[in-house]
Amino acid sequence: MKRLARYGPREIALRAWTLVWLMLVWTMLWGNFSVANTINGLLVALVITVLLPMPRLPVEGRVHVVSMIRLAFTVGWYMVLSSLQVAWWAIRPGPPPLSAVLRAQLSVKSDLVMALLMNTLTIIPGSVVLEIDQERRLAYVHVLDVGSPKAVASFYAQLRQLERLFISAFERDIDWHPDRGSFDESETREEV
Repeated sequence: MKRLARYGPREIALRAWTLVWLMLVWTMLWGNFSVANTINGLLVALVITVLLPMPRLPVEGRVHVVSMIRLAFTVGWYMVLSSLQVAWWAIRPGPPPLSAVLRAQLSVKSDLVMALLMNTLTIIPGSVVLEIDQERRLAYVHVLDVGSPKAVASFYAQLRQLERLFISAFERDIDWHPDRGSFDESETREEV
């Protein structure tokens, strides 16, 4: 109980949500929502969170629900459109599309939002993030179909739109007040 006293209500709620989420994942993996399975899921979640704790990360800004809904619909649209394009490239006669690694300069501020953006870009068929340079805010992305300047411009336009939507959902300038003072970096480093 002494350990919980150093956490605020927001952090306790986050840890509780993590337990519930892991428990739900466990029960969904088993495919059976029984009392025993739910209790086992809770026990597994407790073991995971106690033995493998995640480091605390500073989180800045606020979540804007309307922008997040717009982001979700846009990502869904890109996933459907890209899936159809990749399926067409797989079944059409002729040579495969030209692919390349493209470098993109990012304008997101938070490492967390950058990770979300890069994961989203990776789940959209036809692109895979290969490397991220956090300090210079660069991403190296393997992209299918870069055979024309129009195709390359289309990829960059898609990336810019996703980036704008992520900034609108998570990093609006009016809400952006990084609070590094309350973040204790010593908790993220392992003691040797």
